[in-house]
Amino acid sequence: MKTTYRYEPDHAIAPGETLLETIEALDLTQKELAQRMGRPLKTINQIIKGTAQIMPETALQLEKVTGVPASFWNTAEANYREALARSEEQRHRDSQTAWVSRFSYTRMITLQFVPDLSDKAERVEALLHFFGVVSPLQWEATYGELCGAARESAAYETDLGDLSAWLRAGELRARECQCALYDREHFLASLRTIRNLTMKGPAEVWPEVVLLCAASGVALALVPELPKTHVSGFTRWLGPQKALIQLSLRYKSDDQLWFTFFHEAAHILLHGKREIFIEKRGVDSPKEQEASQWAGDFLIPPDAWQAFIATLPAKPTAAIIRVFAKKIGIAPSIALGRLQHREKLVSPGLFNSLKHKVEIDWTGI
Repeated sequence: MKTTYRYEPDHAIAPGETLLETIEALDLTQKELAQRMGRPLKTINQIIKGTAQIMPETALQLEKVTGVPASFWNTAEANYREALARSEEQRHRDSQTAWVSRFSYTRMITLQFVPDLSDKAERVEALLHFFGVVSPLQWEATYGELCGAARESAAYETDLGDLSAWLRAGELRARECQCALYDREHFLASLRTIRNLTMKGPAEVWPEVVLLCAASGVALALVPELPKTHVSGFTRWLGPQKALIQLSLRYKSDDQLWFTFFHEAAHILLHGKREIFIEKRGVDSPKEQEASQWAGDFLIPPDAWQAFIATLPAKPTAAIIRVFAKKIGIAPSIALGRLQHREKLVSPGLFNSLKHKVEIDWTGI
């Protein structure tokens, strides 16, 4: 098996050096070359020193005088300028290595956000490629506003690093998702179907849930959290006709997964397209309350819940919860979760056999 290696010299060779060797081989002086080309001697001297570029018309003149094709001189000049730019960029990268410490790079490797690199300058390059920006300054300008809005929405402080990386991974996942134009009524119909799908394990139905959302104009991205993000869900609009729901699997049981999903869906249905919402435990703004109320009522109709609570014995059993959930067409874990966390009628940890452990594989970007 033949292996090809790409040669990348650590220094840039000016085409002027080659030109000097060429005219010396032809027994020409710089003065004679300038005379034959009809160019000032100063210009020829600057080209040879690499301080002046070989322009296309100059390359044609050199072809006539030296016999070396113009394409050679044009290519040599382009390669030289690119090498200079890369060298300058690398020097700039070396001064940016402190930026890497703002990210949990090792975890990002595990999640296949970035390649496995140890050199900090190479990590800078990998991060810029991941974010699709040319420098940390542009990263700050691009993601600072988004992360700032997210942090304000969640009323908590975190570094931009991991949060921006998690948000970017959702962007890239959403870019892969071929979505129809957003249709509110179609999305509501999809949510009703997804509500019924909660009766099965999340891993079993998740591909169908993603497709149902996409058919309604909503990209659904499941991205594991990074160490410094501390979020479970995120909602924003990527354009006038495409929304994004991003979930982190911070919570490990299906009742929390489904409630977070429907909570984020409520933001799409109820709130403006310019707004950004990030879900974090303890956040209780009016719009977050509104989204939670909508999600709770959508999953469990208030009339059905009140009738259930009215007949619930002082010591509920798993069987009673399971029968009620089946009657209204939802996962029993959702009813149990409400009894545990909102109503506090069942102790946390009791009847957790009714819950599915969330095990949906992350396949990278």
